Amino acid sequence: MSFTVLIPARFEASRLPGKPLCDVGGEPLICRVMERAAASGAHRVAVATDDERVAAAVRARGGEAVLTAADCTSGTDRLAEAAATLGLADDEPVVNVQGDEPFMPAPLVRQVAEALDAEPSRDMATAAHPMETWQQVLDPHAVKVVQGAGGDAMYFSRAPIPWDRDRMGDGRDPEALAAGGPPDGFLLHVGIYAYRAGFLRTFAEWPPTALEQREALEQLRALENGVAIRVIETAYSPGIGVDTPEDLERANRRWHQEVGA
Repeated sequence: MSFTVLIPARFEASRLPGKPLCDVGGEPLICRVMERAAASGAHRVAVATDDERVAAAVRARGGEAVLTAADCTSGTDRLAEAAATLGLADDEPVVNVQGDEPFMPAPLVRQVAEALDAEPSRDMATAAHPMETWQQVLDPHAVKVVQGAGGDAMYFSRAPIPWDRDRMGDGRDPEALAAGGPPDGFLLHVGIYAYRAGFLRTFAEWPPTALEQREALEQLRALENGVAIRVIETAYSPGIGVDTPEDLERANRRWHQEVGA
């Protein structure tokens, strides 16, 4: 199958300014992400960025970069602009690999693309991974997803959903939960998406929705507008996302452990 990977990369980040150009194992973070995306077998990989410095770093390493507006509301809006600039056909599968995921498994990128490709009438797919600790369940930075019987997303939240009344009680004693063994039935949303290029343009035409703004989760804009999102459960964990200086240190430690450099 043929698919395109687009990587949104905004230069300014509140917790880690200049994040796309931060060093991971001797290369800019965005270039490490680009390497993972290319290993998925995508026929085209492009970085969508608001900053010429990021574009220059990508191009210096033989990659493709598209300059987008600085005021895009979300990463998906940025990809919509890039897809239009690149002239992608409406039915082209486009995988959104976040620009701060240097350990995103290449097979997972392909899995999400294949899930979309298998259903020609579908516009959006994503992935989830079983949660491993109660700390994850209670962490607002770990986004949870609940699936319906058919495998589509019912809701995404930073809150611990579904609420397991018998085990979680009133939620006031996280230490008691941690002592109860690993959680069962909680899915961690992996922030990777596949879309039809034409749907990206539709998405960008919708204004941000109330739930999207309240949870700070752009995928809720699709759900609030009636779009069915296929969720595939994957054995691949998402790896380390880089949002803070501490995350960057962790990413470099892992890089050197894996590569031995």
